[in-house]
Amino acid sequence: MKVGPIELFKHKALTWADGFDVCCYLDSNDYKDLYGEYDFLIAAGVDDELNCKVGNAFESWKDFYEQHKNWMFGFLSYDLKNEIENLDSLNPDQHDFPDLFFFVPKYLIVGKAGEIQVIIGDQDIIQDIEEIKVGDLAGNVYLSIEKRMTRETYLKAVLEMQEHILRGDIYEANLCQEFFSTHATIDPVSVYLKLKELSPTPFSGYFKQHHNYILSATPERFLCKRGAKLISQPIKGTAKRSLDPAVDEQNKLALQSNAKEQAENVMIVDLVRNDLSKSAVKGSVKVEELFGIYGFPQVYQMISTVSCNLDPEIHFIDAIKNAFPMGSMTGAPKLSAMQLIEVVEHSKRSVYSGAMGYIDPSGDFDLNVIIRSVLYNSDIEYLSFQVGGAITYAAEAAKEYEECLLKASAILQTLEK
Repeated sequence: MKVGPIELFKHKALTWADGFDVCCYLDSNDYKDLYGEYDFLIAAGVDDELNCKVGNAFESWKDFYEQHKNWMFGFLSYDLKNEIENLDSLNPDQHDFPDLFFFVPKYLIVGKAGEIQVIIGDQDIIQDIEEIKVGDLAGNVYLSIEKRMTRETYLKAVLEMQEHILRGDIYEANLCQEFFSTHATIDPVSVYLKLKELSPTPFSGYFKQHHNYILSATPERFLCKRGAKLISQPIKGTAKRSLDPAVDEQNKLALQSNAKEQAENVMIVDLVRNDLSKSAVKGSVKVEELFGIYGFPQVYQMISTVSCNLDPEIHFIDAIKNAFPMGSMTGAPKLSAMQLIEVVEHSKRSVYSGAMGYIDPSGDFDLNVIIRSVLYNSDIEYLSFQVGGAITYAAEAAKEYEECLLKASAILQTLEK
């Protein structure tokens, strides 16, 4: 089915979907890769839903999928780690996101190869969406953004992690910090669309779960399944973009040859290989690309691709559990890194550094990593986002702090302009 200008249609469709208590919008922003199936997906309304706390969430999710074997959309909180390992999440949490939430939609619209199709629901909804009037995005947002950790506290946390590296407790760990605003009143759709315009990333998404919102401009894929194949694409390594083409190219080449960034990346690649091996046909785990450099509006990222063939005896949800939380947001060894993260960070991660995405009726799925994302609770008017980076022994604390600010730049520009 053909519609008017596609970006205008997507704006109207998101506005329409946001009228439901629950919706999910996923947008590739025309980014082409080997494994992305859709240009965009819009799921709205609830036919059935699963809302779980840590405890038996993965088994409940498996039962939910087996009951329906239908399209479903949802998210996983980072704190599901406590169900996988003997861990706790004791840091303050200002949000009240479920630890795991998936829903079967009443309506599903997909865009693929320039065509739009209603997969679930009445075909007339396309005309209803086309008739929606949308104007310019709401005026600029002016929020006072505070930091949960001061610069000095962050630098001290980096040094603490490096002491553990020197002792041999870990090789690498991901250290994150929270930026937040209280009494925050925003229009989530407008903020998301501004963020998407500023930072059009391949795994962008908008999720509304009643009063909870995820507004995401993430560039990272956690895990996807295509037939019998599992694919993970961890990101480790960041360099800033420049408006000067010569400087921009220099920054790209510097990242490509940076030994420290390569060391961080290969540690996580090894961790992902190990995670996938728990679910793989023996001997099928392979690194398809190592140290690929990909450009996004604010940054260049070093991205590697690891794949395997899923053991037919292993349920795909168990394969997700075996790889969760993602290595790029934890560290190596994973358990020791997660234990240390809990000690040195000052905020509960909640759905930040968790995953969001879809499962289709065949059991294929695509899940992103929830980074570069705004979390918003409209009931208590609390907004936050977190940024982080990999800490190795070679890391320079001040540079790591600057990298955090670089990763936060698109969100800060969206919220503070």
